[in-house]
Amino acid sequence: MSAVAELHRIHAGTSPPPVPAARGHRGSDSYDHIEPLFAELARYDATDPRRTALREQVIRRCLPLAEHIARRFTGRGETFDDLLQIARLGLLHAVDRFDPAHGAPFVAFAVPTVMGEVRRHFRDHTWAVRVPRRIKEIQQMLGPTTEALTQRLRRAPKAREIAEELGVDLVEVTQALIANNGYHTTAIDAVTDTENDTAPQSLLDLLGAEEPEYRIVENYLAVKPLLAALPERERRVLISTFFESRTQAQIAQRIGVSQMQVSRILSNTLKTLREQALRD
Repeated sequence: MSAVAELHRIHAGTSPPPVPAARGHRGSDSYDHIEPLFAELARYDATDPRRTALREQVIRRCLPLAEHIARRFTGRGETFDDLLQIARLGLLHAVDRFDPAHGAPFVAFAVPTVMGEVRRHFRDHTWAVRVPRRIKEIQQMLGPTTEALTQRLRRAPKAREIAEELGVDLVEVTQALIANNGYHTTAIDAVTDTENDTAPQSLLDLLGAEEPEYRIVENYLAVKPLLAALPERERRVLISTFFESRTQAQIAQRIGVSQMQVSRILSNTLKTLREQALRD
C-alpha cells in the first residue's frame, strides 16, 4: 500500500482497532507527551499486528501537527489540500524515523521533518520553468526574510540588504527575485479580462508583430566585439568596403597591396567572422 493510500485510510478511521495505550497516555488527541507510545512501538516486531495498530494510533494523534504546518505554507500558490497531503506524508516519515532512545521529544523531531517535506515539494515540483536548485532554495527564503527586514527597517528592503541578511551573494538574490516570475506561467492563448466592454482577448491577440529590425540589432551586437578584435589591416578592409563603399582597387591603393590581395583578405575575414559568430 502506498503512503498516500495509507494516510487516507488512517484519516478515514478504517484502521484496525487501536491497542491499549502505553502508560502515561491519557487518551487526549494531543501529540504532546507521545514518546511512551514510541517506546512501546520499539518493543514490537515489524510484522506484529499490534505494532501496526499502535503505529496508526500514533499517526492519527499527530495529524493536527501536519495540518498546523500545512496552514503555515498557504498563500504560496498551492492549495491547502495539496499542502496537507504533503505535510501528512512528512508526518508519516517522522513517525517511522523517530527514535525515542535519543531522548529528544517527538515534536522537536517531527516539525523540521514535516516542514522539510513541504519545502522540498515547493522546491522541486511547483515551478513552471526549470530553475537551478540553489536559486530555488534562496527564493524560498525571500518571503520570510523580506517580511522580517520590512518590520525591522520599517520599509521594503533592498536586494543588497536581503543578501546580507541571508549571507549569500547579491547576484544569487537578484536571480532568485527574477526567478519568482518562473514560479507560475500563463498560457499565451489564455483569455484575459478587459477593462472595457470589448470581447475577452488572449495574450496572443494582444502581442504586437515581430519587429524585423531586431535581427539587425542582434547581428550588430554579435559582430561588434569580433570586429574590434580583428587585426588593423583586416578591419580597415571591412570598414572601407561596407561602411565607406570603396572599391577593391581603391582599397588596394590605400593600403599598398594588390586588388587580388584585398579580395583574399576580405574573403578570409568574412569567413572567420561568420564562423566565430555562429560558434558564439
